Amino acid sequence: MEAADIAFVLISAAMVMLMTPGLAFFYGGMVRVKSALNMLMMSFISLGIISVLWVLYGFTLAFGSNYSDADDGGIIGNLDFAGFQDITAENGDILAFAVFQLMFAVLTPALMSGALADRVKFTSWALFITLWVTVVYFPVAHWVWAADGWLFGQEVIDFAGGTAVHINAGAGALAAVLVIGKRVGFKKEPMRPHNLPMVLLGAALLWFGWFGFNAGSALSPNGTAALMALNTQVATAAAVLGWLAYERVRHGTFTTLGAASGAIAGLVAITPSGAHVTPLGAVLIGVVAGVLCAWAVSLKYKLGYDDSLDVVGVHLVGGLVGTLLVGFLATDGIGGVEQFGKQALGAFSVLAYSFVVTYILAQLLQRTIGFRASEEEEVAGLDLAYHAETGYDFTQTGTGSVPVNSVSAPAGAAAGEKKVDA
Repeated sequence: MEAADIAFVLISAAMVMLMTPGLAFFYGGMVRVKSALNMLMMSFISLGIISVLWVLYGFTLAFGSNYSDADDGGIIGNLDFAGFQDITAENGDILAFAVFQLMFAVLTPALMSGALADRVKFTSWALFITLWVTVVYFPVAHWVWAADGWLFGQEVIDFAGGTAVHINAGAGALAAVLVIGKRVGFKKEPMRPHNLPMVLLGAALLWFGWFGFNAGSALSPNGTAALMALNTQVATAAAVLGWLAYERVRHGTFTTLGAASGAIAGLVAITPSGAHVTPLGAVLIGVVAGVLCAWAVSLKYKLGYDDSLDVVGVHLVGGLVGTLLVGFLATDGIGGVEQFGKQALGAFSVLAYSFVVTYILAQLLQRTIGFRASEEEEVAGLDLAYHAETGYDFTQTGTGSVPVNSVSAPAGAAAGEKKVDA
């Protein structure tokens, strides 16, 4: 890379890093108040764990063979760069690429947290994502993006992560929720978002950061990056309209949650395809993703699985839409039935691998240390159970004796106490 390329990639990496806190706000506003902080922490802990693993062995397993002559069969990288032992400031291009791809690795397991909201042990979640990135994400990233990755060799188009990030996380989320089961009161009690402004803020941060995610994957401030940036914007906008149109026809209203979810669906769908389609193709992908994902989120009620925050409906379905449609819509003469077949191979091989391995990991944790929180912890709220904090303190109003709900009541408050003196 030239100096300008390195600067572009580092700025893009910073934008992608912002997506994980953005995701935390997006998910955090969608859960009930009693577990809002836990939801935030499930994303933030990924920043800590995955960053360390990436230096120890993650980067080299995902991309090691890009910079060596080792032949590993296209399944997993070598250990040439474990610990970044021989990487110095003179290897600025490798360092810039490594920090950029690190942010992808951080975000991907965090995406799954929304499916498991309100009901998993925090320590088990931390161990789960440690194992998951090691045996699922790092190998799949190698398949898709490494120079000798087997899907890369099959000419599967995945410019910025439709398979490696979104299908991967969506399939893993589905497997995990099938293991841990439904929330207490699922389909019986209201489980509405507690803070929709926070959801919209998170969606806006994700939308902003996604320009770094998508355009940054060009690794240079060139025409491909510009096309990807434009397609990211128009596909996302079209998906918002598609989702809202579906809501209007199906439910007779336009919701802010639908607008935010539609934006994410469009961002997901354009991620693998945006560098290979025209802006009109991007609009089509966005509309299809908005409508199909809006329909898909209702499947959990019909099929009986509890995907708390619609990770499967948005990320798995949106990732499939973008990955498959680019097979027909790709420009430069590569679109068609043959390319569609390649896209299907990439999409469903990642889906199957992620689902099976994640299911095994979740069962292993559930049968040993326990993956799911106890019913008492779940009902009371995970914020107090695991973090000894609450998101909102209603006692500090300075107005004398004020009502306090069970979530914000201080530890040791008498059972049934309705008021606390300020």
